Amino acid sequence: MFTNPEQFASATKTLFELQMMTFNALTSKAVQGVEQVVSLNMTTAKNSVQGSMAMGKEMSQAKDPKAAMDVAAAHAKPMAGAVVYGEQLKVIIDDIHNEFTQAADAHIAEAKSTLTALIYDVTQNVKPGSENAVEIIKTAIDNAFQGYEQVTKATRQAVQVVEDQIAKATAQVAPAEKNAA
Repeated sequence: MFTNPEQFASATKTLFELQMMTFNALTSKAVQGVEQVVSLNMTTAKNSVQGSMAMGKEMSQAKDPKAAMDVAAAHAKPMAGAVVYGEQLKVIIDDIHNEFTQAADAHIAEAKSTLTALIYDVTQNVKPGSENAVEIIKTAIDNAFQGYEQVTKATRQAVQVVEDQIAKATAQVAPAEKNAA
């Protein structure tokens, strides 16, 4: 099998480091995405409060009730803000999705390369009578990599679900805005 235990330890360490790099990259992207969403939410809330304050000021300066109602009607376009918010949120989610995909693909390619080299090394240094042990190691390596791919696939599916939900919410807001106009 391996010519010495250090080779196996080195290969195992490399695979572990690849998994940690992938985890760190994906976690970093997720944290950046959350920061962007929080920033968007804060900006949206701030703009909403400022708009409400401006409307209140305009209404208080109205000369008669009809003028006050006209001001209120002019500012009653919350759906427009929701559509803009949805579009900005979609851009953030799309960016996160693209970065997740790129990071995952890069790390998977690197892991496949490392695993291929590891399996090659295992099969090249087989002592007669050790074929069963080699198959066990190859199976363990393949299973570990399949688990790695499953985690990446699940992450991609989770990002896709979020994107779909945002698309549905945006699609529901857009017709409501047209009807309000």
